[in-house]
Amino acid sequence: MPLDDGDALREAFLREPRRYTSHQVADMAGVPVYRARRLWRALGFPNVADDAVEFTDSDVEALRTMLRMVGSGAYDEEHMLLIARSIGRATTRLAESQAEVGVESLDQAGVPLEERPRAWRRRAELVVPDLGRLLVYAWQRQLAAAAGRIAGQDMSAVRLSVGFADLVAFTRLSRQITLGQLARLVDRFEGRSADIVTSSGGRVVKTLGDSVLFVADEAHVAAEIAVRLVETHARSKDMPELRVGLAAGPVMWRMGDVFGTTVNLASRLTALSLPGTILADPQLAEELEDARAFRLRAVDRLSVRGLGELVPFTVTRAESS
Repeated sequence: MPLDDGDALREAFLREPRRYTSHQVADMAGVPVYRARRLWRALGFPNVADDAVEFTDSDVEALRTMLRMVGSGAYDEEHMLLIARSIGRATTRLAESQAEVGVESLDQAGVPLEERPRAWRRRAELVVPDLGRLLVYAWQRQLAAAAGRIAGQDMSAVRLSVGFADLVAFTRLSRQITLGQLARLVDRFEGRSADIVTSSGGRVVKTLGDSVLFVADEAHVAAEIAVRLVETHARSKDMPELRVGLAAGPVMWRMGDVFGTTVNLASRLTALSLPGTILADPQLAEELEDARAFRLRAVDRLSVRGLGELVPFTVTRAESS
């Protein structure tokens, strides 16, 4: 039976034909189908009908790989599921963003809708091999950097400086501009913010459209990131003002995200900051006392929701800098 446009497009990106049902994949891997489906769902994919021929040789090999890692003792079953979920979350967002870029490229090229399936198949042949190599390269470099940072650390009590920055009145602005303008604004904000964080020596934990959560090993690095974020976005006439909250203390890393009171405090301080202002908790401010690049000024005692009262400090760049 000839493939329709949707099937042909899926196979163009999979780069191999679909041959097997879920039961056949499980049989070939030597596991019950419920266990195969559990790992499949952890990667972010829904169950498919028992008689649906949806799986390829690569699906069989991926299942065998996960089972081999459990069998070898590299991971137990639960940790393998955590790894699969983290891969699924990361690659889902990556795939969605790349698909959106593909749509924008075809729109800009003026490709008519009826010609899109053929254009997408040509695009798959052109970009999938290179994107695959680039993905593996970037993952290996990031894994090497992460392993170097956390080797020997007690991950239940890592001490970091945490920053949370968001755009002021973003919700109101989003109602006043077109969806295209909103998308471009978010792209500029996320791109500039990520560049500032990484070039200053910090790490982006996640972005949420109008906000960015970042961490740094040292307080002065977090402060430099915050100041640069405010300065850079203030120079852009069409960008809303930024406000930043900073806090230092123990955090818990879990599957690429950070949790704990320190993270919550940074977020709460952001909500209490005025536009164009950086508020730091007393602990981070104390760690900045000897940093001549910054000026600290205590503000009135504030009540921080869920965390009690404290006297935060505004952080600005020292004039001599």
